[in-house]
Amino acid sequence: MKYLKFISLVVIALLIGINISCERDDICPDGTPTTPNLIIDFYDVNNQESKKNVFNLVLYGIDDEGNPVLPAIAVGSSTNTLSLPLKTYTNSTQFVLHKDYAVNNNGTPDNTSDDFIEGNSDLITINYSREEVYVSRACGYKTIFKNVTLNIEDDTDNWIQARQPLTDNQSVEDETTTHFNLYH
Repeated sequence: MKYLKFISLVVIALLIGINISCERDDICPDGTPTTPNLIIDFYDVNNQESKKNVFNLVLYGIDDEGNPVLPAIAVGSSTNTLSLPLKTYTNSTQFVLHKDYAVNNNGTPDNTSDDFIEGNSDLITINYSREEVYVSRACGYKTIFKNVTLNIEDDTDNWIQARQPLTDNQSVEDETTTHFNLYH
């Protein structure tokens, strides 16, 4: 009898110990702010209060060796806003924004070797400093970007004429507001 009481106490203690040590599943809830994207709005260079659509915009990133990251993303037939992800492991991200993008098949639709791209592309470079911010045990960390600058590489035919940060010391901490305006 004494032995049975001892075994019962050990089993009850083990069950209580297991029950206490169990944790709820840590799942990052939807809607929790994570690493934000850079928000860009496009405006008319001649009427800077008026948003202006960019037609047939295709964009792609540039990797650390200067090569295009494909596949390119076709934004749609027209847009006046972009949401761009920034690299979280380095302090610079580059994108090519290609306006009026079209593939000319050179009159030979079955032969892609002689195809060429039409339109106008501009290279933008976004520089920033990074800061990791703890969100929660379930979500981990997010990266926020401080001292963000956007530069347009000068070529002989830039379609992006000007840029404007919305604050003097631009930071990207959320996706609720525009961070830069680009004028074309």
